[in-house]
Amino acid sequence: MKIAVVGATGLVGSEILKVLEERNIQVSELIPVASERSVGKKITFKGKEYEVVSYQTAIDKKPNIAIFSAGGGTSLDLAPKFAEVGTTVVDNSSAWRMDPTKKLVVPEVNANVLTKEDKIIANPNCSTIQMVLVLKPLHDKYKIKRVVVSTYQSVTGTGKAAVDQLMNERKGVEGEKVYPYNIDLNVLPHIDVFQDNGYTKEEMKMIKETNKILGDDSIRVTATTVRIPTIGGHSEAVNIEFENDFDLEDVKKILSEMPGVVLQDDPKNLIYPMPLTAHGKDEVFVGRIRRDESNPNTLNLWCVADNLRKGAATNAVQIADYLIQNGLV
Repeated sequence: MKIAVVGATGLVGSEILKVLEERNIQVSELIPVASERSVGKKITFKGKEYEVVSYQTAIDKKPNIAIFSAGGGTSLDLAPKFAEVGTTVVDNSSAWRMDPTKKLVVPEVNANVLTKEDKIIANPNCSTIQMVLVLKPLHDKYKIKRVVVSTYQSVTGTGKAAVDQLMNERKGVEGEKVYPYNIDLNVLPHIDVFQDNGYTKEEMKMIKETNKILGDDSIRVTATTVRIPTIGGHSEAVNIEFENDFDLEDVKKILSEMPGVVLQDDPKNLIYPMPLTAHGKDEVFVGRIRRDESNPNTLNLWCVADNLRKGAATNAVQIADYLIQNGLV
């Protein structure tokens, strides 16, 4: 099983390598891939050193699977070239997510849609992944009509330069800025570029991807995405209106039984999900579960997940593992 990691030297690429190792995925040959400026660099995987190779060298090796985390432009250009030589690409960028011919997959939710013919598979947006994992079992039981979500997203979602900006500001050091304003002691109601309708691209991703993953365009979704000065995970306040009424204890039971979800809902003992405790973990943590007293059949909850793990690397590796386990590569 030859597995290429494209963008192996980046923040998410490094996490993908870590998750592949932790989960003991069957890898007979690892092919770390990056842009020309990183070719020749060394990375360590399972105690062995590997040299980073160029895109073309990786294509020539015809890997079984290539996990991409190298940006949308690179994916649009290179994913088809890998697919042409028989490689199955799992892409972490937004390049293919809304392409009607490509599957958008969260394994616990809809891995069953995958077939051998799927040569480019899209990994959803980090904020969407954690939300749909919580929505799916509730939708199956009560049928969701509408979702209102506000996100509180870690600077790690922007990358290493954003983490550096936050830390520099905290120390009072001048440095490169990737945000238009200071992020320390501040929040920015602005993730990705603004669209003509006043939403940001990140907000529109959450709206469209949720419908596609759940396979139901009748669910109305609206989102406000916010960048906050944290590291460790994205948090979301989610308001869900159902067609049918629900029982709160039943909701908690359903969520506690959902693979990949951990219930942390004990407000009396101050137990609720936080980025600090989700950091480095693969699950989506959910709590603050309560009835919305302003609207019938409506639920409020709070969920947190490590955006570099379940929101990116872990989900991509889980897709690769599903392909291997089910003989689809």
